[in-house]
Amino acid sequence: MIHDVLLVGARGYGAVHLQNLERLRDRIRLLAIVDPSGGPTEGYGSDIPSHADLPAALASGIRPDVVVIATPTGTHSRLATQALDAGADVYLEKPPVASMAQFTQLLDAQARTGRAVQVGFQSFGSHALAEIAALGEVQSVAAWGAWRRDAAYWRRSPWAGRRTLDGAPVVDGVLTNALSHAVATALRIAGARRREDVERVDLDLYRANDIEADDTSAVRIGLSDGRTLTAALTLAAAEDQDPLIEVRTATGTATLSYTRDELTIPDGTTVTTGRIDLFEELLDHREDGTALSSPLIESGAFMAVLEAVRTAPAPTPIAASRLQVDAAGAVSVAGIAEAVERTARAGALFGELDTPFLTDAPHP
Repeated sequence: MIHDVLLVGARGYGAVHLQNLERLRDRIRLLAIVDPSGGPTEGYGSDIPSHADLPAALASGIRPDVVVIATPTGTHSRLATQALDAGADVYLEKPPVASMAQFTQLLDAQARTGRAVQVGFQSFGSHALAEIAALGEVQSVAAWGAWRRDAAYWRRSPWAGRRTLDGAPVVDGVLTNALSHAVATALRIAGARRREDVERVDLDLYRANDIEADDTSAVRIGLSDGRTLTAALTLAAAEDQDPLIEVRTATGTATLSYTRDELTIPDGTTVTTGRIDLFEELLDHREDGTALSSPLIESGAFMAVLEAVRTAPAPTPIAASRLQVDAAGAVSVAGIAEAVERTARAGALFGELDTPFLTDAPHP
């Protein structure tokens, strides 16, 4: 079975999707590319039509089976709805949409059209999640991560580091975009999938960079069954460190590197589990009804966190005395990698601990 595919967004992460589509060319036919800058000038995809927007592509007469959307988050709701209304299934990059209202509207569009929507939380395809589930009841989950981002990262687009753009939600922060996999995967491991699974969201939002959104934040999520999970994440580290998720289970503690699918189980053994490709899984779903690992409705728990971040007060600036700037314009906070790990593993927020970077910073 050959699936006709339309790719919306060929730059940024869209280029990764283009490579994946080339890998799967025995299962798919790429009909066209939608991107205001056009398609690639050479290589795979350079010999097919390109369109400036999705309505123009659909008006050309093409009828895609699947539309892949890899565009800024603020455009997802509109584009996904247009694709569903055209009769296509959708592979939608994370985060799925930029507000809970948009999430509800997109679920309604999916119900109306009867099509499938797979959200690109690729870590949900990791076989490590089944390995963790086999360890027994999950008692608590903590996630931490420390990445470095230079000045070019914050200049990559008009919406970078913004909470809103032209009055519309963007929510381009560390919790909701850059390291959103840490939050979403922690929720999935805890069994929190839908928005009703989240009872409370406590936030501690900071920024080291001169941006609107948060780049250094902690979140404690209270689940409807009484358990809690925490995450502390930053984009203001001196160097990248592997994000980790610590899972306390009935049989001991496991630690997952979700970027590498490496799981350390309670006896200290580390295994590399591998993962399924979520786009391939969507093709399987179309062919034989394979269950989706990341259906839109199961982004609801993550969307509860995103909505809390979106509606929270603006993040608190970290005092300049705590910041360092390197030659590439990357802003870092001394000791931040240790601080995010300690905070997450304590099940706390920054303000509840003796966190060094808060010493000279006002705290709400």
